[in-house]
Amino acid sequence: MTRHRLICHPATPASKVDTVYVDLHQQASGALWLEYHVAPSDTLIVPQFADPVRADGLWKATCFELFAQPSGGDAYFEFNFSPSFEWAAYAFDGYRSGMRELPCDDPEIAVTPAPSFFLSVEAMPELPLVPMRINLTAVIEEADGTKSYWALAHPAEKPDFHHPDGFVLELSPPV
Repeated sequence: MTRHRLICHPATPASKVDTVYVDLHQQASGALWLEYHVAPSDTLIVPQFADPVRADGLWKATCFELFAQPSGGDAYFEFNFSPSFEWAAYAFDGYRSGMRELPCDDPEIAVTPAPSFFLSVEAMPELPLVPMRINLTAVIEEADGTKSYWALAHPAEKPDFHHPDGFVLELSPPV
């Protein structure tokens, strides 16, 4: 398991939240396990719980994301995980182009809201077993209306999780 600290985009500073990190573990099958941590969490707005179904527009509220791009290509995948238990998965042909739903099984999402906020995601076997470039991201909404954007890297002037230069983490397939 590896821990990755996310950075808040300077154009969207958080109000109270000062730490967002992700624990990432790749299982021998290639499936990923992710655990997103937010602290402090007392001002975090968490969407109401819903059925664990596919939904669009999750990034408009507190949402945790994984972007994965097979090395050497332009195509990439986007996964969104909401504390409401809703989720989304998309495939893209290139930078913000050719977007379509990615067929996949429901991920297993678990939430621990307090005293610290954790969102865990298990069972994501849909990624191909090839070397990948990854971007781990989060949209954080706080009670005072502040919305901040967190990622491993922010290569653009405005938050843009799809930017190719944001895919900075190398992930090798399991042996």
